[in-house]
Amino acid sequence: MTALTTPAYTRAQALPDLLLRRILVLDGAMGTMIQRFKLNEAQYRGEGYSGAGSQQDRFKTFHRDIKGNNELLSLTRPDIIRDIHQGYLAAGADLIETNTFGATTIAQADYDMADLADEMNLASARIARAACDTYSTPDKPRFAVGALGPTPKTASISPDVNDPGARNVNFEELRLAYLSQVRALVQGGVDVLLLETIFDTLNAKAALFAIDEFFEESGERLPLIISGTVTDASGRILSGQTVTAFWHSVRHAKPLAIGLNCALGAALMRPYIQELAKVAGDTFISCYPNAGLPNPMSDTGFDETPDVTSRLLHEFAAEGLVNIVGGCCGTTPEHISAIGEAVTPLKPRGVHLARFDRQAA
Repeated sequence: MTALTTPAYTRAQALPDLLLRRILVLDGAMGTMIQRFKLNEAQYRGEGYSGAGSQQDRFKTFHRDIKGNNELLSLTRPDIIRDIHQGYLAAGADLIETNTFGATTIAQADYDMADLADEMNLASARIARAACDTYSTPDKPRFAVGALGPTPKTASISPDVNDPGARNVNFEELRLAYLSQVRALVQGGVDVLLLETIFDTLNAKAALFAIDEFFEESGERLPLIISGTVTDASGRILSGQTVTAFWHSVRHAKPLAIGLNCALGAALMRPYIQELAKVAGDTFISCYPNAGLPNPMSDTGFDETPDVTSRLLHEFAAEGLVNIVGGCCGTTPEHISAIGEAVTPLKPRGVHLARFDRQAA
């Protein structure tokens, strides 16, 4: 690997040592926090916002509805995304994800905004970078994590029950979309790449191919976290693999961490984290579950309060299962603060790979 020379690569060097010393805390749900603002169509378009970077006239006459396109808010309402990041950082998060879960050309095509994907990724990365820089201290550095979501299309599963062989996306289309996203995220200053909420391993392989292509192109490498999603009690991701099979399918990418997120709360996720921790002995483990099960009567849309989620993740840490913990759907800064307090006294899970085999100070 080429020597790490740029600021992002230099910052990234600190992560393995930090993970050997303590459990790191990832932020919580971006979508949950955006929903709390109860934005209407005009606000998604940026109308009425006159702060820094205002674009209130740019999308005023856009030809279709764009409410719900959360990634667009990095352009039209950067103040909201910045406030969400700062809320998680103030709660103690070590790592915050960029607002780019759906910022691929493939996902943005649903809003006729594929041509804006690069701009969204760049803006989102810069917002997260600035927030991390504001909150970082020598004793507690903060890291901007470039989030790459799964896309709404899958290369392994037919969208038509009457035609099992049909596909609405192919490997090459996915590769190009992810390569463009990675370039913009790194240009914007992220420290880490996170391929998350993986439900189709073939989609993930296209992303991993694109990430490696970028690393070859740039001559340097950022740390990579890979996070799959077990969708139900079958213990498999949607495209059919068990957690163990999923790990063996992606371990060639040599990620900094492998983990699970979304779909399940911590209680239901536990056996799959135990399985992953057992088979991936040479890699750090991440876990950021939903706040339990969906509950429309709850303020967050999920049923677990911060004390419940933090207690469960405390148990994971006490069992020696995890190195990175955080929250997915339904989690808030209150959840992240409680999780951080719960795991701080506990030791991180040990790893055995030579590249991380340095003694913690």
